[in-house]
Amino acid sequence: MAVALGDLIDQGRGLVPADIVLRGARVFDLVTGDLVETDVAIAGDTIVGTFGRYRGRQEIDLQGKVLVPGFIDTHLHIESSLVTPFEFDRCVGPHGVTTAICDPHEIANVCGLPGIRYFLEAAAHTLMDIRVQLSSCVPSTHMETAGARLEAEDLIPLMDHPKVIGLAEFMNFPGVLMKDPGCLAKLEAFRTRHIDGHAPLLRGLDLNGYISAGIRTEHEATSAEEGLEKLRKGMRVLIREGSVSKDLHALAPLLTERHSPWLCLCTDDRNPLDIAEHGHLDYMIRTAIALGAPPLAVYRAASLSAAEAFGLKDRGLIAPGKRADIAVIDGLESCRVERVFAGGVELTDRAFAARGNVEPVARRSVRAPRVAASDFRTAGNRSQTPVIGILPGKIITEHLSFDIPPEGGDKRPDLARDLVKIAVIERHGKNGNRATGFVKGFGLKRGAIASTVCHDHHNIVTVGADYDDMALAANRLAEIEGGFVVAEGGRILAELALPVAGLMSLDPFEQVREDLVALRAAARALGVTLEEPFLQLAFLALPVIPHLKITDHGLVDVDRFEVIP
Repeated sequence: MAVALGDLIDQGRGLVPADIVLRGARVFDLVTGDLVETDVAIAGDTIVGTFGRYRGRQEIDLQGKVLVPGFIDTHLHIESSLVTPFEFDRCVGPHGVTTAICDPHEIANVCGLPGIRYFLEAAAHTLMDIRVQLSSCVPSTHMETAGARLEAEDLIPLMDHPKVIGLAEFMNFPGVLMKDPGCLAKLEAFRTRHIDGHAPLLRGLDLNGYISAGIRTEHEATSAEEGLEKLRKGMRVLIREGSVSKDLHALAPLLTERHSPWLCLCTDDRNPLDIAEHGHLDYMIRTAIALGAPPLAVYRAASLSAAEAFGLKDRGLIAPGKRADIAVIDGLESCRVERVFAGGVELTDRAFAARGNVEPVARRSVRAPRVAASDFRTAGNRSQTPVIGILPGKIITEHLSFDIPPEGGDKRPDLARDLVKIAVIERHGKNGNRATGFVKGFGLKRGAIASTVCHDHHNIVTVGADYDDMALAANRLAEIEGGFVVAEGGRILAELALPVAGLMSLDPFEQVREDLVALRAAARALGVTLEEPFLQLAFLALPVIPHLKITDHGLVDVDRFEVIP
């Protein structure tokens, strides 16, 4: 709610009562690091007064509490929360997140520009401020079949939208280094805007070339050494802690007061079950402090440094003239969020209920052919077989090799060695491609799991010990418009329907959370040992993350950037 300039001045000077006064709490000043008891005066969506006493039309006593700037998640895909932007708002806002910088490339890979426009329209109604980075890699590479393709000319008409910041994570870093014409056209078009990066394990002179293309932020550092090199070369490092990618412990040594102006926090992909069990950015904050990071450095990374990194000059501090994004917490170390104000609006059930709405897009998007058990056979005369090796807590995989002798023209799963079958089935109705391979690290002993959340092309991916169950799970996904399925012995044990692009549920986040509990339990009953098997499964099909992946084109050697013959 914008307020006339004259009213902001008068309320800031205390000549007239402020719209809201937060009284009695201590403000954590991210400039000096001091905790200072003061009133905070708010006029509409703007903070107009601190370090003074104010009268208010509404006065809220917060004695004993601490006020910190609302948190900014600097990189995420709302689709990977498995709920719509409206349910994401309701789920994550109460954890203190008042700004989310999202890349809707998951839905864009399914339906193209209508998916991005859906997010832009939804952002006009949510209570948190959702900012959009325009998806740079749809598809992420030439080695997969996506539902859409976006070129520079498709994105340029949206670049001046008030909710758009710039160009989203440029995942095809080999395309940048090889000066692919399509990549260069997008980078050139956004040369004066913010360009977000994505360059796992890229180091040395190749990293210099990548940064020289105008790429300023990056969230794929998985070691302090890698993160420090990127910092020294002028990149702002976004420390990530998601449902699968957990880099906070490795990067926590970088979180110092000296480095904090160049560090931000992000979740990338975090689902409602993990949010319920652990939290969101609030979880990252208390974990980083418990690991020894100074509170000033951590809270700067969570708000002020993030605002500066992405050019959001109107937020990041509790100070006059800044957007009234405020989290009320019990203490700096515990970071238990008790109340939240986003743009001067307290996040309450009534406020969420008063929002507008937008009709979802990309329904009935799963158009895969039915498959049979025989479709999961893996032919080949050579026993030596490439195997995807899962590293728990990381989306980087190992490129392993095992001796798997063919039997009757098929390489079968070997449960004793934890070698199970993985398959990707094209589901956009483009070509009907199917590819099979092997993966190690699930612990699966029987049955199958399957998903349409399959980065970034979002074809059907299934892992199984039994071909019949793999076929049952994959075919069930088409019937429920996409989602997650667990099958065993010819029965569906658990499922979660995600009918919006095969990525998002239409249910409240609480129901999605309950369904995820049942899915996780069903997967464990099959022997799965991974904490988050479904999102881990999704990243096995992303051919821009080293070292071995699989798409509908086949197994991909990411280091060579080619499909294995």
